Amino acid sequence: MFVKTGDNVQVIAGKDKGKTGTVVQAFPKTNKVTVKGVNMIKKHQKPSQTEPNGGIKDVEAPLDASNVKVVSAAKEAATKKSTKTEDKEK
Repeated sequence: MFVKTGDNVQVIAGKDKGKTGTVVQAFPKTNKVTVKGVNMIKKHQKPSQTEPNGGIKDVEAPLDASNVKVVSAAKEAATKKSTKTEDKEK
């Protein structure tokens, strides 16, 4: 996966296209990332001891890593990282 926790990214597809934020969590096995302030959903919270009132909370949902690209802090422009493999000659 080309993004890590703490990277600044820009969303390139979906309902939040164009928004930027930092990666809060990365899930390499499922190729998903959670970005702060992006892809917000409503979650119904049942009352518990820690949250006695319960209610409806806004929570960031994970989105696919292919829908984000890393924003370079120096250039202030979004770039898509790529990996390059070289064939070894025998």
